[in-house]
Amino acid sequence: MSSLAEAARLKSIRAFDIIGDIAIVEIPNRVKNRDKAIAGRIVARQKNVRAVYKRIGGHEGKLRIQKLKHIYGEKRTVTIHKENQVLLNLDIVKTYFSPRQATERKRVFLQIKKPEKVLVMFSGVGPFVIEIAKNTAAASVYGVELNKIAHKYATENVKLNKIEAKVKLFCGDVRKIVPKLKLKFDRITMPLPKGAEAFLGVAFAAAKKGTIIHFYDFEKEEDIPKKAKEKVIKAAAAAKRKIKILNVVKCGQLAPRAYRVCVDFKVL
Repeated sequence: MSSLAEAARLKSIRAFDIIGDIAIVEIPNRVKNRDKAIAGRIVARQKNVRAVYKRIGGHEGKLRIQKLKHIYGEKRTVTIHKENQVLLNLDIVKTYFSPRQATERKRVFLQIKKPEKVLVMFSGVGPFVIEIAKNTAAASVYGVELNKIAHKYATENVKLNKIEAKVKLFCGDVRKIVPKLKLKFDRITMPLPKGAEAFLGVAFAAAKKGTIIHFYDFEKEEDIPKKAKEKVIKAAAAAKRKIKILNVVKCGQLAPRAYRVCVDFKVL
């Protein structure tokens, strides 16, 4: 391959995320031996980046943790990410966080116009919880997260953003924690990276008449919006609840012709 052709291929690498001052890049097989060169180009374009990691496979396990390999710069995995007027301290290896969902998080919190009681299931390091508490008139925001390390960071982030008075965080399985709260919520978000339909029953049990639920799902383009809506309708029937689907939006691309979608619906 000529040097010009190689330079063009390296320049074409655009599949990377920036979390705080760390870049995470997906390197295709066609340039698999050019890690350092690709990282160097990212750092040259993104002056704030201090470390570069590459993805090794997809997200795995119940906690959806992703394997990464350090390829450039400072060898650390903890950073502070700024998004939608909040600061989020996190570890990119030990917690799940996607900066690509910033616009979706904003779309949801902009719907909150009055003092709502909000539940965030699978709250992670706290992006939904903290952005809702910081940017809206919500009266209180509850977050439940299974990953103990993510929960620890969420607790720190609540203090970092000075919103302790509005937030309550719990560490554990939502199927055990949410029923123990014995509360009904005005809004429930379900931002699980995969398999959130298994927890729709928990959401219905914590909902009252008028509750808005944001259910996230992964679907192929040809199945949108049908399959995601079917999952919600099936769960509503099982819970003996009536619902009204308000909206189905694409909120991220997983692969060619495969998307993350959100079904916004109201419990009647």
